[in-house]
Amino acid sequence: MQGISPRQQQILVLARQAGSVTVDDLALRFDVTPQTIRKDLNELCDARLLARTHGGAMLSSGVENLTYEARRHMAAEEKVVIGRHAASLIPDNCSLFMNIGTTTEEVARALVHHEGLLVITNNIHVATILMQRPKIEVILAGGVLRKSDGGIVGEAAVDFISQFKVDHAVIGASAIDEDGAMLDFDYREVRAAKAIMHNARNVMLVADAMKFTRTAPVRIGHLPDIDIFVTDRAPPEPVMALCRDSGVRLEIANAASHEDASMEAAE
Repeated sequence: MQGISPRQQQILVLARQAGSVTVDDLALRFDVTPQTIRKDLNELCDARLLARTHGGAMLSSGVENLTYEARRHMAAEEKVVIGRHAASLIPDNCSLFMNIGTTTEEVARALVHHEGLLVITNNIHVATILMQRPKIEVILAGGVLRKSDGGIVGEAAVDFISQFKVDHAVIGASAIDEDGAMLDFDYREVRAAKAIMHNARNVMLVADAMKFTRTAPVRIGHLPDIDIFVTDRAPPEPVMALCRDSGVRLEIANAASHEDASMEAAE
């Protein structure tokens, strides 16, 4: 690429492999100062090849999602904390939808000790996580299996989901605009997500703060369409104001509180 140094080209390769890069890791890898890496990242962001995040940068594509493995490793610790917090808000003995997404999978992992759940999902990973639990019944939607990430999409999935009316829905999103638009990349996945939202009494959005820095082309809905928003950090002020004005319950997941709760449960 013209105008891009060899080190910056390597940074782009790393970002494409992992989905994101951090200043500290790159400084160690290339044996340069953090200031040098920040300059590299700023130039790549100015060229719209990357987008800045807290402490680093990520791929800036707004029309194509990252690979499943890259998404799974991005904000991994934050997703675990969000998953535990979201699961703590779901009671035993209820029915719920869970849609496609690496954050919803962390919610599923945190639900394994719940009892009396009926879980309907179009996420094959969620079904795999929960299927061995004797007190959780899992119903897997039919449709086209998207091999890239184990999501089930298409008209058959939408029709299947529309047969139910459940207590709760747990949904994810690839990006959240400051105007409150919840966005994703695959219109087929979005159609299933809309059906899930339409057929649940209470809708919970789970999304890490990195989603405020991303964009995607297909609208799932708008924040006022949901009831609870669980994230790991306070959103930008326009999103905060929209939640307040629309009566959306904003829950900031806190790692320390969940570690304390886990220790108490172990004792």
